[in-house]
Amino acid sequence: MTTQAIEEFDYARLPGADGVSLNVAHAGEGTPLVLLHGFPQTHLMWRAVATDLARDHTVVAPDLRGYGESDKPEETSPGIYSKRAMAHDVVTMMRALGHERFAVIGHDRGALVAVRAGLDHPEVITHLGILDVLPTMDSWDVLHGVDAKIAWHLYLMAQPRGLPERMIGAVADEFFSSFLDAWDPTGTTFTAELRQHYVASSARAVVSIVADYRATAGIDLDMDRADRAAGRRLAMPVGVMSQDWGSQLGFDPTAIWSAWAPDLTYEPTTAGHFMAEEQPATVTSFARRLLGR
Repeated sequence: MTTQAIEEFDYARLPGADGVSLNVAHAGEGTPLVLLHGFPQTHLMWRAVATDLARDHTVVAPDLRGYGESDKPEETSPGIYSKRAMAHDVVTMMRALGHERFAVIGHDRGALVAVRAGLDHPEVITHLGILDVLPTMDSWDVLHGVDAKIAWHLYLMAQPRGLPERMIGAVADEFFSSFLDAWDPTGTTFTAELRQHYVASSARAVVSIVADYRATAGIDLDMDRADRAAGRRLAMPVGVMSQDWGSQLGFDPTAIWSAWAPDLTYEPTTAGHFMAEEQPATVTSFARRLLGR
């Protein structure tokens, strides 16, 4: 297997929303499941989990818009990289494959897209899995004082267009490498080839990645607040697996997620942030428990 493809998966260019085209890996038969990657990665982060789950599910793993080999539209408005637009990409992609209802599991950025899909398309999403992230609104609420330094990149990429793109672009390899190093406690999660794939793919996508994060500090936050005010919640079974960030930042993750998801299971893990690659068997078991609910 090369770092460019998941072994035994087929690849296609499939339509997302508003003319965006997505790079999509898919394989297997059975109930459909979408896997959405996080930062600073591509769909390849799911390679071990996807291969296992494809034994009895139709597994679909796209590069999100703005990442990997998917289209990177210009940020002509705040909504271009909203999680609403990215969730619409996922629903449109799955309809192109013939699936009107499906489960979705997301990691990090992909989990925010998955949550928005669950809120905007409750008739479509059957099960929702979330790996190592908080809802957008709650993420900003729990960051206080010096402890917020763990999320320093959120503040950098929240700035108006221009400066963050130039700053990150000037040291792109070092910038993206720093997260792969800091969030990998074992230092053995990535091969050198795979690590270079993530760094190079992200370095080619600085402008769109910043736009994705900028949306999370603006339009995505507004959408979450509107949903909270309207009492909108996730209607499907929801499973969350996360590191114990709450003990460091002083929040209760179960309470936070329960406010959004009445049918919730929360599972802490000893794995680091890149848990689908560090402990794929743990994540696969989590996925199977969720899909069995």
